[in-house]
Amino acid sequence: MPRPETLKRQKSLRFMHHLLGDPSLWMLSRRSVGNAFMVGLFVALLPIPLQMVVAAFGAWLLRCNLPLSVSLVWLTNPLTMPVIFYFNYRVGAWLLDTPARHMPDRLSTAWIAEKMADILPALLVGSVVVAIIVGLLSNLTIRLIWRWQVARSWQRRARRRRQRKP
Repeated sequence: MPRPETLKRQKSLRFMHHLLGDPSLWMLSRRSVGNAFMVGLFVALLPIPLQMVVAAFGAWLLRCNLPLSVSLVWLTNPLTMPVIFYFNYRVGAWLLDTPARHMPDRLSTAWIAEKMADILPALLVGSVVVAIIVGLLSNLTIRLIWRWQVARSWQRRARRRRQRKP
C-alpha cells in the first residue's frame, strides 16, 4: 500500500492532502476492512462513471480503509462489466416485473443506445438492489472471517502455552 505521505506529495492529490492524513483511512481492522469491502463492492456494482472517486468518498465518509475500498471497484473491469451489469439488469427486470430483453448475438453500442430507455430503469433498480445485498453480505462475511481467524489464533496460542507447561 502506498504511504499517506507519498500520496500527500503527489501533485494531483495535493488539494485533498488534509483528507489523506486521516489514519483511519489506512488502518486494517475488522471494522475498517469490512466497511471497505462494503463500500468498494457497492460502488463496483453500480453503473456509474468515476467509481474510484465515489469509492474514495465513501471510504472517507465511513472512515474505512481507503486503498482497499478504491481497489475493489476494479471488480467491474472491461471483461466483467457486461456480465455483471446484464445480471443486474435481469434482477431489475424481475423486480419490476417487466420482460427482460435478451442480449443480441453481437453486442454493440448502437444496440445499447437504441434500447437504453427500456433498459435503464431495470438496470438501475437491479444494480442498486444487488449492490446493497452484496455490500452488506461482504461486510458481514469479512467480519465473521476476521472473528474466526482471531478466535483460531487465540486457540493456537492457548494450545502452545499448555504444551510448554510441564
